[in-house]
Amino acid sequence: MDEMTIKDGVENVQLLPAIYDDYGGVVVELTEHMDPTVFLTRLKTSMSQWTLQGKKGVWIKLPIHLVNLVETAVKEGFRYHHAEPDYLMLINWIPETTSTIPANASHRVGVGAVVLNDKREILLVQEKNGRWRGANAWKIPTGIVEMGEDISEGVIREVKEETGIDTEFVEVLAFRQWHKVFFGKSDLFFVCMMRRLSSDIKIQELEIEAAQWMPLEEYAALPYVEKESLMWYTSELCKAKVDKGYSGFSPQPVTSFFSDKPSHIYLNTRDLN
Repeated sequence: MDEMTIKDGVENVQLLPAIYDDYGGVVVELTEHMDPTVFLTRLKTSMSQWTLQGKKGVWIKLPIHLVNLVETAVKEGFRYHHAEPDYLMLINWIPETTSTIPANASHRVGVGAVVLNDKREILLVQEKNGRWRGANAWKIPTGIVEMGEDISEGVIREVKEETGIDTEFVEVLAFRQWHKVFFGKSDLFFVCMMRRLSSDIKIQELEIEAAQWMPLEEYAALPYVEKESLMWYTSELCKAKVDKGYSGFSPQPVTSFFSDKPSHIYLNTRDLN
């Protein structure tokens, strides 16, 4: 943590609290209330010092209670990088070279659940909201993976929330990449094979209009399951899994030299072994 003071004329000015990252950058995380005038003085002094030190990218994390400092930082050359409910991240690239600061997250992650029962029926829902509202269309349960949540955890949660059905994750059957889906961001959508652990449906009243078990062949024959659409591929994957032993990608734990945080690689274990 860099909180040193340096001589600025006749006045000692304290640098902003900072941590130096592994890429020659500086990360500033402010927590205490600060007057914009004081912040401006400390910011200018800090930037001068970091420039002399050859630092590159500067990140300033401003919690929501310090929103009054945003205008000051922007006038000093900082730009928005990303925002979360309780903070805003600002960035500035010091050198006269092209910035190598990575862009904000480019994708969100969605999941769809393929759940079959012993009667060769697939679990489907009708949604109350979104593009499928009022369309009387049946689709597999879907949703967005939350921050810090594994794909396998997210799809189990979504099935339970929407239908009340308990499931176990088996594998990723396929995934789709789609651009400019959500406020310009891209989307990665994982079609997941699930193992049914219960059968009694209890729909989520807020988001789901109806849910049912439908024969797989009936689902494949629905008029809006057009060839080469995501729904068509989903039905084809189901039949390939049931009838031909199609093998998807199952999670395997991965170790890292740099971190002890858990992670997984999704691969075809059958053909690997």
